[in-house]
Parts: sequence; structure tokens; C-alpha cells
Amino acid sequence: MIVEIVILAMIAAFLGLRLYAVLGRRPEQNEEPMRRRVEQPDPSSAPRTLAPRLPEKTAAAPRTLPMPQDNQLDSRAEAGIRAIVNADRRFDVGQFLAGARGAYGMVLEAFWRGDKSELSQLCDSDVYAGFAEAIDARNAAGEAITAKLIRIEEARIVGADYAAPRARITVRFTADVASVTRDANGAVIAGSLDDAIETHDVWTFSRDLTSRDPDWVVDETDEG
Repeated sequence: MIVEIVILAMIAAFLGLRLYAVLGRRPEQNEEPMRRRVEQPDPSSAPRTLAPRLPEKTAAAPRTLPMPQDNQLDSRAEAGIRAIVNADRRFDVGQFLAGARGAYGMVLEAFWRGDKSELSQLCDSDVYAGFAEAIDARNAAGEAITAKLIRIEEARIVGADYAAPRARITVRFTADVASVTRDANGAVIAGSLDDAIETHDVWTFSRDLTSRDPDWVVDETDEG
């Protein structure tokens, strides 16, 4: 009986020392305290990474106009672009020109295919009417056109204005286009797909800046 009591006392003493070592013992000098397994890391002890500070939102402060590249913007269009930027903080010259290049190619290809449905989505009613009339005249004459846009060498903003809520931006395109027109019998009456011709077009795009629709439409076309 005495032996069992002694053994139990030794076990209790051993467990007590273990608990004291884990939970209650003060660390010796130069000794790191033992972390309990469920304890969360102390944020103050982890390496700190400074998060980038976002600019404070100031509703009244106009956004600084990013400096466009020399081949993007004529100086005469700068005032209009600044007005558009102040009205629409999301506007970006580079993104607009990328979209204008895409729209230029889409409109040309839709016109060559005679796709009035797509043209009606890309152009305003007046420009669409002009394209539709040309397509009807071509069809009435029994002519067919085959063309391809080889490249757009330059797209440059040459004019811009903002009359709330509508913004208008004029872009001059310089592009290489190869096309051939055939009559009802399939005979070539104009052009060649082997020789690309440099073309110059001046198109104006417009958008209501209060609209949720982010797309710009072609509202004027001219040769430049």
C-alpha cells in the first residue's frame, strides 16, 4: 500500500513539473518562452510588410492627365481630353485608342461583308444609314467586294470635345488595306489583293458619359 502511494506521489510530482515547465515557468535569461500549440503567432513579432498606401479620395480634385505618347494625341485635342477625363475618371487615352483600333477594323469588315446588323451596333443612326445605303447600292449592281485590313499603322487623336453629357473624340487612322471588287460575273473591276493601298480615315467616336454602356459609337466618318 505504501509503495503504491509513493508511486502515485512520484507520478503527480512529475506531471506537476511538466505542467509548470510548459505553462508556468518563467523563461531563463536569453531564453525564448515556449509557445503553446494553439497560440496564434504574435503579429508584432512577424516581419512587417508595408502595404501600399492608396491615394485618398478627393471628389473635388481633378485627375491628373497621364502624359500620352507623342503619336497618340495632337496638342489641339488636349483641352478636350482633359475635360473628358475630369468628367469620367475611368477614361484612359491608351485604352480608348486600343478600342478605337478594334472598332475601326470591325466596322470595315462588317461593311465589306454587308453585315448591317453589326454595323447598327457599332455606329450611330446617321453613319449606319450611309453604310447601309452603300451596301444596298453594291448589291443592286451585283457587285461583291473582298478585302482585308493588313495593318493599322497609326491611330492618333486629332480632336476632342465634351458637351455634357456627350463626349466626342476624333481619330485619324493610317492603315494598309487590300481589296478587290468583282461584278456580277465575277470579273475584277477594281483593286487587287496583292497590292495593299495606304488609306487615311478620320472617324469621330461619341459616348454619353452618364450611360452605363461603356461602348463608344462611330458618329462621323471622313477621309483624311
